[in-house]
Amino acid sequence: DFEDALEKLVLGPKRPLVLSQRDRERIAYHEAGHAIVGLVLPEADPVTRVTITPRGHSLGVTYQAPEDDRYNYSEAYVRSRIVGALGGRAAEELVYGDRTTGAENDLEQVTKLARMMVTRWGMSSGVGPLSLATRDDPYLSGDAAAPGARPLSEETARLVDAEVRRIVDECYRRARELLETHKEELEALATALLERESLDAPEIREVVGIERPREATLAA
Repeated sequence: DFEDALEKLVLGPKRPLVLSQRDRERIAYHEAGHAIVGLVLPEADPVTRVTITPRGHSLGVTYQAPEDDRYNYSEAYVRSRIVGALGGRAAEELVYGDRTTGAENDLEQVTKLARMMVTRWGMSSGVGPLSLATRDDPYLSGDAAAPGARPLSEETARLVDAEVRRIVDECYRRARELLETHKEELEALATALLERESLDAPEIREVVGIERPREATLAA
């Protein structure tokens, strides 16, 4: 009941959309991709629920919740967030060989996290332990003379862009590798979602047979 209430509060009421079977299947694989990556990455927050029920602006969602309160984030954890967010796009490309617009919000989150790693948190070997953005303007995405913005040379700006792309590319390859390794589980979860639409944590584990691994360092 709490999870149903959470879906309604976060995403809004159910939308009476009439989706084709092809669209439903695509959404199921997308969400299953998020879930499988979240299940097999030891640094990721546990997957608590997956649904392909349309709500608000969302056609489906994978919920992950930390086991305890977090106030400080390791690089491995931030990378796991990026890898998980790319799991939906990676699943679509793995299964269908092409892309849809369904990953728009995922890509916004991925880009924001990668830029913050480089410009605020010193998590880029190429840029080093530098703070290149303020809290009000995490990255110079607009007017370079904006209040609070720190000026960057053209060379540094290019390096930042290159490091953001490197991090995202590495995380995407990781997501794709994980899904290729767990292709059978991906298929099973997508099939279950098409049948039941929403699955909670015990149901997900029953379908895929994956136990949460112990936390370890995420390979770059």
